[in-house]
Amino acid sequence: MPHIPGLRSPYLKVGRLVYFGRMLDKIRLHAAGKLPPEYVANLGDSSPGVFDTRCCSFLRVKFAEIQARVLAGGLTDEQLLAWCHERGGPRTDEECMIWNLFLMKRGWRDDASARLRQRITEGGYESKPIMTFFDYIDFDEGRDPVTEQAWLK
Repeated sequence: MPHIPGLRSPYLKVGRLVYFGRMLDKIRLHAAGKLPPEYVANLGDSSPGVFDTRCCSFLRVKFAEIQARVLAGGLTDEQLLAWCHERGGPRTDEECMIWNLFLMKRGWRDDASARLRQRITEGGYESKPIMTFFDYIDFDEGRDPVTEQAWLK
């Protein structure tokens, strides 16, 4: 998949959370008709194991509610995250750290490892230093998370 303007790396944080900003980007791109069709199947909270589903579960807010609030406009990404914390309850620093580490390492020595290896092979990325789904996503979209050290941002 080539670079998708307006879709950030899953490593980039909004507040204390990785991935949340990417989910917001997907909502906005989908509403504008700019989200590629292969991404639409993973949009929302209807599929177990999908990052959007996990993010909504962590925040304890339904995807449809987040989507409606994003599309209503008027809030920054940080304000949208605060809104989610108001709706679903705040998360401790420790909970956010565990969330971030879980997502950033998804596919590395866990039950998703086989699927990650399959995606790497399908994409022709065997020579890339991909260890996680976040790495795969970044390489697949034309970013190099290793060079950029995206996990430190």
